Amino acid sequence: MAKRSSLSIRIVEGKNLPAKDITGSSDPYCIVKVDNEPIIRTATVWKTLCPFWGEEYKVHLPPTFHSVAFYVMDEDALSQDDVIGKVCLTRDTLAAYPKGFSGWAHLTEVDPDEEVQGEIHLRLEVLPGTGTRRLRCSVLEARDLAPKDWNGASDPFVRVHYNGRTQETSVVKKSCYPRWNETFEFELEEGAREALCVEAWDWDLVSRNDFLGKVVFNVPGLWAAQQEEGWFRLQPDKPKSRLDEGNLGSLQLEVWLRDETVLPSGCYQPLVQLLCQEVKLGTQGPGQLIALIEANTSTECRQEVATNLLKLFLGQGLAKDFLDLLFQLELGHTSEANTLFRSNSLASKSMESFLKVAGMRYLHGVLGPIIDRVFEEKKYVELDPSKVDVKDVGCSGLHRPQTKAEVVEQSAQTLRSHLGALLSALSRSVRACPAVVRATFRQLFQRVCERFPSAQHENVPFIAVTSFLCLRFLSPAIMAPKLFHLRERHADARTSRTLLLLAKAVQNVGNMDTPASRAKEAWMEPLQSTVCQGVAQLKDFITKLVDIEEKEELDLQQALSLQAPLVKEGPLFIHRTKGKGPLMSSSFKKLHFSLTTEALSFAKTPTSKKSSLIKLANIRAAEKVEEKSFGSSHVMQIIYTDDAGQPQTAYLQCKSMNELNQWLSALRKVSVNNTGLLGSYHPGIFRGDKWSCCHQKDKTDVGCDETRSRVTLQEWNDPLDHDLEAQLIYRHLLGMEATLREKHRELRGATEASTVLEGPGAAPEDGLTQLFQVLQDLKKAHSASPAAGPPSEHRNLLELQT
Repeated sequence: MAKRSSLSIRIVEGKNLPAKDITGSSDPYCIVKVDNEPIIRTATVWKTLCPFWGEEYKVHLPPTFHSVAFYVMDEDALSQDDVIGKVCLTRDTLAAYPKGFSGWAHLTEVDPDEEVQGEIHLRLEVLPGTGTRRLRCSVLEARDLAPKDWNGASDPFVRVHYNGRTQETSVVKKSCYPRWNETFEFELEEGAREALCVEAWDWDLVSRNDFLGKVVFNVPGLWAAQQEEGWFRLQPDKPKSRLDEGNLGSLQLEVWLRDETVLPSGCYQPLVQLLCQEVKLGTQGPGQLIALIEANTSTECRQEVATNLLKLFLGQGLAKDFLDLLFQLELGHTSEANTLFRSNSLASKSMESFLKVAGMRYLHGVLGPIIDRVFEEKKYVELDPSKVDVKDVGCSGLHRPQTKAEVVEQSAQTLRSHLGALLSALSRSVRACPAVVRATFRQLFQRVCERFPSAQHENVPFIAVTSFLCLRFLSPAIMAPKLFHLRERHADARTSRTLLLLAKAVQNVGNMDTPASRAKEAWMEPLQSTVCQGVAQLKDFITKLVDIEEKEELDLQQALSLQAPLVKEGPLFIHRTKGKGPLMSSSFKKLHFSLTTEALSFAKTPTSKKSSLIKLANIRAAEKVEEKSFGSSHVMQIIYTDDAGQPQTAYLQCKSMNELNQWLSALRKVSVNNTGLLGSYHPGIFRGDKWSCCHQKDKTDVGCDETRSRVTLQEWNDPLDHDLEAQLIYRHLLGMEATLREKHRELRGATEASTVLEGPGAAPEDGLTQLFQVLQDLKKAHSASPAAGPPSEHRNLLELQT
């Protein structure tokens, strides 16, 4: 049983941002921090004060997190990036929006005195005495303090204030994880009401000291407790009055906090078995539970429900059967062939999710080279004469401005080349397409042929396949390659237009070049011949794609099951120096790494023979390394045991914040069930004779910071979490229980429903009746669980809010 929290984040756009560049514009991007830990960086949108990002993320994190902050930055090539402003949402604020926070929020100025992080370890005691009592405050250590100096660290010391007296600890140089172990005493008068204030500061030689945070304690409460010890979160100073409200622009956000208590697997088995039984029975099932779920799921949550159901059935080996049932349900209430799978039905949403989960690697293989070529060429492409701007094109080979007709013709040639390359890559990719995807398309193709058998509908089965393959998979990936991890950055305006026109051409091919799609945008006519050829190529491809026998499907799946599934791969830099040599960024060597469910391995190139580096079962932690260790903020460490059982650490450098967090997430998720996972680690390195983070001289000393194994980013290729998916489905069914009961009464009559639902010893007769019993049992299990209440962090009664 475990409590789990997740944040669904959508960073939509910004408006009215201040100009930070001499050109009167800015190059804005966003950084998302959870409790001051950077986890996401959006793409930079160049030369605008009203950027649009439209980026979506889901973050899994401990229920005890405090806040999520969105920093809007201005990227500078030659100097440090400028901070424009921030929006901070506390956990309590998000909890007050059960359906999520959505809307515009004003950016506020980033005040250094409010940018605090970390915790301090204190022991407070009331000492008896012959006369007055004494208050003893022991300042032991701190962790994860904010780095305030250019070297990526701080020089922290602590001031303790009480009853007009101030005492200070010594200064610990170059550390965000200092240990002091110093004790201070104050006279404690009977009935004293003054608070005890403990402040952390960064010492500076030539400028004013930087504030690192404070904790304020209720001394009267300490009289009763006599002694208190623990880690206390550092709080910012009192916020200053905001005179800049609205002057720094606004940010449109959608943030949804979800807290779930996941029960043991056995509790969900009746629900999973019931849903699987409904899928196996198909349209012949008496209760038609899946059909009722589809009919009563609102549009807003249909995508989420579709994804949860799909992942649950993937884990049970029934994804193809589930989708086949949805195909039959939609075909059953579709009379017009031209409207087939065009709505946002549960079938359409489930198939979208299925293609992303099962076909993302295939998509990268087909589309990746074409997208890279478009980005590298950066050609001006425009087919619509009314939008052609000859000033942006440049001169022709004769050093004269080109005419609009010449621009359109050159653009058509470029698009024909890209479209031809894409269709050729698609035609060659039949064997590369995952067997389960091919088998699902085969089922779809056959069902549509059965529903529309006449000659006038000969193209309908092909259009049914392309409605998913082209319109909901290839085209969205072409238009927004960053959202499909095909590129790290958004395209600029010129490249975006090329991608949009290419996506339109793919859609026309996917629509089988119908007169309606041709008449919609007549200026696409220059591509007509290529589109016609493409239709023939695509039909031939689909014919081969769906031509997969069940034996071939089973053989391919069996061959795949013998290989360890690939979780993540890509180039990284590994630190190879051993012993006491200098640990510098130049010591890193570039290699190609592959993470499977068995091991992390590397090779010189993607096609070279791989050498195993770390067995998955031996991983004990995957964490970030503080910036000062290697002069880079994108280094991670993998702590593991070798074959002899000795602890080892591998240091790997990534090229960006997002890549770092994606690798950490992947490593944490595949090792989550390992035995011996660490609860603490050293964020620094052991250089010379001490740890660079806490300055301890014992290499085997316990870590000075907590591990963050529960902080992960959700990806489409995540390992399936059967219990979590079942819990999310239960939560959705619970929300629609009243509607389903009403439907049940309509189906069986009010009198019979009352007898079945309320009569003693009534036996379940159909899917709905069984479902109500399953929901009731899960309600009882949640009520009996120790974690039934809302998640909250223990807060000491002596600590005061500031």
